[in-house]
Amino acid sequence: MTMDDEKVISGYNPELMRRLLRFLAPHRRRFLIAVGALVLATAGELSIPIVIQRTVDDFLVRAWVRIPQEAVEDDDLASVELTGDETAIGEYVYVHEQRLNDLTELQRDRLMEEGIIDEERFYLFRIVDDETAAVVMQHPDLFTADGSHAVIRLGDLGELSAGDRATVRSEDLDGLITMTSIFLVVLIVVLSLSFVQVYLLALTGQGIMKDMRLALFRHITTQNLDYLSRNPVGRMVTRITNDVETINELFQNVLSNLIRDLTRMVGVIIALFLLSLHLGSVTALSLPPVIIAFVFFRRRAREAFRQVRVWVSRVNTYLSERLSGMGVVQMFTREEQTADRFESDNEQLMKANLTEMYVMATFRPIVDLLSNVSVAVIIYFGATFFVQGWVSLGVVIAYINYIRLFYQPVMSISDQFTILQSAMAGGERVFQILDHEEKIPDTGTRELPKPVRGRVEFDHVHFAYKADTPVIRDMTFTIEPGETVAVVGYTGAGKTTIANLLTRMWDIQEGSIRLDGVDIRDVPVSDLRSTVQPIQQDVFLFSQTIEENIRLGADLSDEQVREACRIVQAQSFIDQLPDGYGTQLNEGATNISTGQRQLLSFARVLAHDPRVIIMDEATANIDTETEQLIQKAMLKVMEGRTSLVIAHRLSTIRHADRILVLSHGHLVEAGRHEELIAERGLYYNLYRLQYQDDLTSA
Repeated sequence: MTMDDEKVISGYNPELMRRLLRFLAPHRRRFLIAVGALVLATAGELSIPIVIQRTVDDFLVRAWVRIPQEAVEDDDLASVELTGDETAIGEYVYVHEQRLNDLTELQRDRLMEEGIIDEERFYLFRIVDDETAAVVMQHPDLFTADGSHAVIRLGDLGELSAGDRATVRSEDLDGLITMTSIFLVVLIVVLSLSFVQVYLLALTGQGIMKDMRLALFRHITTQNLDYLSRNPVGRMVTRITNDVETINELFQNVLSNLIRDLTRMVGVIIALFLLSLHLGSVTALSLPPVIIAFVFFRRRAREAFRQVRVWVSRVNTYLSERLSGMGVVQMFTREEQTADRFESDNEQLMKANLTEMYVMATFRPIVDLLSNVSVAVIIYFGATFFVQGWVSLGVVIAYINYIRLFYQPVMSISDQFTILQSAMAGGERVFQILDHEEKIPDTGTRELPKPVRGRVEFDHVHFAYKADTPVIRDMTFTIEPGETVAVVGYTGAGKTTIANLLTRMWDIQEGSIRLDGVDIRDVPVSDLRSTVQPIQQDVFLFSQTIEENIRLGADLSDEQVREACRIVQAQSFIDQLPDGYGTQLNEGATNISTGQRQLLSFARVLAHDPRVIIMDEATANIDTETEQLIQKAMLKVMEGRTSLVIAHRLSTIRHADRILVLSHGHLVEAGRHEELIAERGLYYNLYRLQYQDDLTSA
């Protein structure tokens, strides 16, 4: 399995979502509290237009209709349930205008033709104190009163002075103060709940992202070398960073916003019909075009988004590889060609982004247009119904507010759809990694005999990286405890493969490899690799301090670290560094020399005190002077340890206890240096190619 196929799912995947929600389980309590706060905050937002409507209708533009007392029992009026809402003054009963909104047009026309109701509108108020009574008494021609209530035509309110109007409408002013207070309380509650929701969802998203990245990292670190070599580092970094970040957006924004938006939209539709069945029906007719536009947008956005994800991954991969190998690029003067390739990929990414932006740039204005059309429809029909007395002014204002609340989620859902697509794609890629197992089976339960002696046996070992291309063929040899054995051969003979097999970086297909008589497949991998450790040809040091690079998280004392450095002759150059053992290494340890990096790799292995040491071209990149220092130190290090030395420079292994000579995966010669020279076989030819003068003089 490789990640070369930039597969992106086409849309919402329930199974994938179910798996993603498993990562939510440890944080579900926090998430549920956040969702509860979100729902309550949304309910608060939906209540604001109602507060405004009640304020307008109950305290700003209140109006009453008068009905003759003898007509109160009219059949049509009985259907609107006047009882309890009317106030009798003189020969009329005054009813709040909103109570008549349920009359049909035919009923209203009949009542007006018969003079039961008319076009006159009145303002009814209670005489609450002497000041109010005084105003009524001062204008007997304007007011009609019955002792506890008084009524005045709305048009006549303008005849009163500002002070008298304030006195007459004192209850309205008190009501305005109350409704304003309620409005402010609702806003504060919504703000507080929104803060709780955002904060808790941020914690939830970050927690999920942390768990998922840790799961990915742990999974990748347990895979075998074949898997790691097939999948580019840049692409895996994209999975752990970018793709996981999109999943964080899913939990932190998409789910919460979808819950909020759906709750808001459903709440708006319910409120529209509860406020007015007539106006609600008209408003509903303006919504289908929104649904059509959204379906069209989904189809167009899906492919556009897919292309963005494909090219983001490719650009990241290319950048990671080229920046890591910039030394090779510069050495072969390929800067221009590398830049041209990056320009091409970058241009494709730009085009993909522009295509996605084009879809969004088309959809947003359409939604804005439909929103404004809906508002225009509400204004037109709302004004018509208001004139006809079917709705109040407050209801019309509430409708305008609600329709804007309805279209905000439509815009938001379009954005959430893009993030949802991203999260689905990121989730699929993450699970592609988590579901794929190419690890060395760590099923070993046997312990190595204590103390570990270090006897290594290869018993008829067969191995191939690819099934049809064997690298090791029926190889058998034994390394006794404390023995130093060198492995030589032409390139591709299988020398480095032996080191990888002994540490179980790969598993053999046939035969057995034993350590102190125990098959290494029966030993826990951690125990095996703490017992057998390589000093690699390609030294890798982390961008940490020298001390941290030697410890690698192990519980080693300062003295153990310094002793290892003294043995490999690294103490002298470390003491000359500005911060000694606390010196911070750059990425790739470029602030120290190649030889110094090799010395630190020696010290790192020695500090962990393995019983078996593998040196894979360990001195290949070290100058002659440094090599002499290491050779002296290694004589002390190898004493009492089993050592397997893999080298092309045959001068470094002349004094080995035995030399194994490989050719095409076969063990063809074995013996000491002098014995193999005398045989004049493959080892003799290798040595002759490197040291012709030595053989001639001999």
